[in-house]
Amino acid sequence: MKASDFLSKQELLAFTRRSDAMGAWLVFFNWASIAVIFALVAVWTNPLTILLAIILLGGRQLGCAVLMHEAGHKLLFKSQRLNAWVGQWLCAYPVLGDCDAYGASHREHHRQAGTAEDPDLPNYQSYPVSRASFLRKVRRDLTGQTGLKLLTGLVSGRSRSIMMREGEATSKLLQGLAVNLVLFLLLLLAGVGELYLLWVVAYLVAYPFIARVRQVAEHGNVPDLYNLDPRLNTRTTIPNWVERMIFCPNHVNYHVEHHLLASVPSYRLKALHQALLARGFYEGREDTLARGYWDVIKRAVPQLDRNSPAPA
Repeated sequence: MKASDFLSKQELLAFTRRSDAMGAWLVFFNWASIAVIFALVAVWTNPLTILLAIILLGGRQLGCAVLMHEAGHKLLFKSQRLNAWVGQWLCAYPVLGDCDAYGASHREHHRQAGTAEDPDLPNYQSYPVSRASFLRKVRRDLTGQTGLKLLTGLVSGRSRSIMMREGEATSKLLQGLAVNLVLFLLLLLAGVGELYLLWVVAYLVAYPFIARVRQVAEHGNVPDLYNLDPRLNTRTTIPNWVERMIFCPNHVNYHVEHHLLASVPSYRLKALHQALLARGFYEGREDTLARGYWDVIKRAVPQLDRNSPAPA
């Protein structure tokens, strides 16, 4: 099964076309959203806006990671110089990532998806899981344990977490800390330097949980994890507008399409999904589509679904 079985050569060229303007817009929108979130708390400082900001900043941090992913695939810009520079300084370093190290390890995931050699398997091969197991994972995320494990791995260069593969720990941690220092100084110049703590808390608490849900959505409890057909080993999730802001920024939810044709920029994945849907790509494979992230979680944790049959 290949993309060319469903798309003409001209369509493949159109879907894989990259745009510097669209890449710049995605980066601008992500950082403009971050600025608006900080401004919201600065103007209306109360427990509700602080909590909302932590959640939304976690989503924007995932947005940075998704753009790092795009640059790692050389898709964010047509210009490879822009992919390298913007991908590092405005996408990867703010979340203490490394575009080069991530790109190399992530491309291995693409090569090995559907096999026992997939380096991402430890993140989702155990699903479905029990309610107790899932709640333990969530507790570790929301109490900062997962985030601290990530930081430990970044410093040591050895540890593995749900957000970092073996060998992916960056040797460029100082650059990431420098970018975070710039973010703090910008907030300080605006007279709200203390709001930088929201970024730190979001990174340690919200970002890990959001990243976990995203990973479960992409490959957890899919029809057949050890099958080379992306309609069986991967999932596409159709979110509502709230979920899109938090769990799947920059169209990362169209994951079957991304594995089918990894050369398609994220901003063309929705159109690709609609074209494939119209041509019967998903016929007989509808169970690889999820209607929102609650649907994903119910599939991954059957005990949370009251309509699921009781275990024998």
